[in-house]
Amino acid sequence: MTRVTRPLPDRTARPPMGWNSWDCYGTTVTEDEVLANAEFLHAHLLPYGWDTVVVDIQWYEPTARSHGYNADAPVVLDDFGRQLPAPNRFPSSAGGAGFRPLAEQVHALGLRFGLHVMRGIPRRAVSAQLPVQGTVFTADQVADTTSVCPWNSDNYGLNHDHPGAQAYYDAQVAQFAEWGVDFIKADDMLHPFHEREIAAYARAIERSGRSIELSLSPGTDVSLAHLDELRQHATMWRVCDDLWDRWEDVEAQFARMARWAPWQSRAGWADADMLPLGRIGIRAERGGPRLSRLTQSEQVSLLTLWLISRSPLMMGGDLPSSPPETIALLSNEEALSVSWHSTDSREVLREDGLVLWTAEDSNGSLRYAAVFSLAAEAVKVRVPLGSFGAGPGDRLRELWTRRDITHDGRCVEVELPVHGAVLLRVSRAE
Repeated sequence: MTRVTRPLPDRTARPPMGWNSWDCYGTTVTEDEVLANAEFLHAHLLPYGWDTVVVDIQWYEPTARSHGYNADAPVVLDDFGRQLPAPNRFPSSAGGAGFRPLAEQVHALGLRFGLHVMRGIPRRAVSAQLPVQGTVFTADQVADTTSVCPWNSDNYGLNHDHPGAQAYYDAQVAQFAEWGVDFIKADDMLHPFHEREIAAYARAIERSGRSIELSLSPGTDVSLAHLDELRQHATMWRVCDDLWDRWEDVEAQFARMARWAPWQSRAGWADADMLPLGRIGIRAERGGPRLSRLTQSEQVSLLTLWLISRSPLMMGGDLPSSPPETIALLSNEEALSVSWHSTDSREVLREDGLVLWTAEDSNGSLRYAAVFSLAAEAVKVRVPLGSFGAGPGDRLRELWTRRDITHDGRCVEVELPVHGAVLLRVSRAE
């Protein structure tokens, strides 16, 4: 197995990295598909920091389908209204085992196990008046039936003026902890900003006694005004709606990540969303089975922005059926090092379709620069070395191509394809 040449920082000091089932399998992923991606991650990408496997939405829905959600879905619940994996999709969960057997298999590969959950309490638990574990309350008493998700009908929100609301989250997360869950993607939390739901969920994680990372979604233009609360309660938070394999989705992230990049740190990570790369849409919410419709140049631009802005990296494509060129991007150690080791990332120029980002390296001896073209035609540009802190004697290396590039001591000339980017490492002159 290939090993990286520069040790990865402690995982709490770098953005989370992993695989998520949403872009390829939507609501329908199966146990075999999760394991196939986990095994691929272990065999090919774990040395590069890709260490988390996340089962996305409706793992508890036995009749889940692509391209939408079923109304009044027959979700699988235990006696206390907590979701259980659908046994027809996750056979190892039968007999009340839940996700423990699957999590154990993922852990045996040296990986972390994550799952998605919707805000609130299942409507089926409310209608059945199921008890809340450890209390005298029932689901209908703790639910807020006026608080509903506009795009999914599985749950009601919780009434956090009622003591049973916190108890429900405590019991749900305690069960996740017993299963061995390491990462929870909690959805319908940020748009609008559900302050009390977020705080209650974080409290439940703390009470579970297990170290569990919390990711919040969907985050459409979530405000920096909530930064302190986000850092207090979550590991990462989305700053956009779902991002798909369309250039307009990628281009919109430049402005968002320019706002958030100065605040990225181990205190918490603004998330530009999953990477819709490789083989996606197999049974997804949008579109049919396909390779990512982003061109190779657009994929490089996407990854370059995510890396230099230090967004979390969650691969959305099916890894075993993705092309080698996709895997090569995900295992480019030189490029990934920008995410692992950079500090003070920021956008410094946006002019006439040209965007320039810079960042320092944590060891102080290197510097990074990313040059992007948003133009609809190929361009050749001369970028002053001083615009990204380089000097006449400094060495420049383009990290995607792994090639040193020359300059004249004042400017570097780069050729950018349509929607293309270069990612430069600056080595200081001695």
